[in-house]
Amino acid sequence: MNVSIEEATPKVVFEEITRMLRKVLAEYDVDDLEITRTSTFQGDLEMESIDLVTLAGELEQRYGRRVNFAEFIADLDLEQIIALNVGSLVDYVAVSLNSGSDQPAGG
Repeated sequence: MNVSIEEATPKVVFEEITRMLRKVLAEYDVDDLEITRTSTFQGDLEMESIDLVTLAGELEQRYGRRVNFAEFIADLDLEQIIALNVGSLVDYVAVSLNSGSDQPAGG
């Protein structure tokens, strides 16, 4: 079930992204892992770069081209990428889905 623009509240997007993260991390047997808005991808979820690539594919499959994970990451410096948490991604996705027009690539 895809999230419609009308349903793209941070709460709904968080639930969707949590499901995606559990799918991406399924091979690591993390069923009981607590995922919160403050969970960091690297420190808390122990995601590797290939996991982030897989997550990017899940995001595109679910939300289409309105959510561009690579563009989102490109705007961050190394420390911000290392500290990136689920809440930041949720907020980015919610804003992207609710924006009236697609943003051009650039940085």
